[in-house]
Amino acid sequence: MAALNTIKSNCRKVMCIGRNYADHVTELNNQRPKQPFFFLKPASSLLLPDEGPVLRPSGVNMHFEIELGLVIGKTIRDLDTEDDAEIEQYIESYILAIDMTGRNVQEEAKKKGYPWSIAKGFDTFCPIAGPISKEKLTDPHNVEIYLKVNGETKQQDNTELMLFRIPRQLSDISKVMTLEKGDIVLTGTPKGVGPVVTGDVMECGMRINGKEVEEVKMRVEVKDKGGNYEFAET
Repeated sequence: MAALNTIKSNCRKVMCIGRNYADHVTELNNQRPKQPFFFLKPASSLLLPDEGPVLRPSGVNMHFEIELGLVIGKTIRDLDTEDDAEIEQYIESYILAIDMTGRNVQEEAKKKGYPWSIAKGFDTFCPIAGPISKEKLTDPHNVEIYLKVNGETKQQDNTELMLFRIPRQLSDISKVMTLEKGDIVLTGTPKGVGPVVTGDVMECGMRINGKEVEEVKMRVEVKDKGGNYEFAET
């Protein structure tokens, strides 16, 4: 847990690759991107396994999205490569993350042409587990990630299905904004995203060559956030 605490405290930004699995693009009726599409989550949304539940804000239809995450190990600026071997030097370790999304908040913002940072940025909206060393996870494009809700499998796919591989992701991000040591990059979610409500329990994990990776097994409850926020039309 100490290593994960360090990852959280060193993270300045969380970059997320959107629409990076074809079946996920289809299930949300989105257009398939011609190049990597990315957005930001705040570091304040990170939630460690011992920090409690995901908190559902009032009026928010909350969806889960399981993702393989990268912890950046050194500065990446204006990179241009699609070589897996070259990119390894920039990755410190790997994590598993749930990119929680306020789906109705996001859809309303899209419909009106507004930014949708709120939909991704609530506190607790990025549970993470790990880390996994590069020595153990030798091929990030061949691992199975999965998520269950109340014991029922909702997402389960291999990262080999990514539309854009990790070197392309990091290159495209770094041409726009510098990736710094400690930043986290979430590489996209496969099909099967869906809602969770108060009282639900999410369990997620990863398998390498069919073997469970104990470092990233995660169990997260969903509870009401309370407080003064309530989603309302913008």
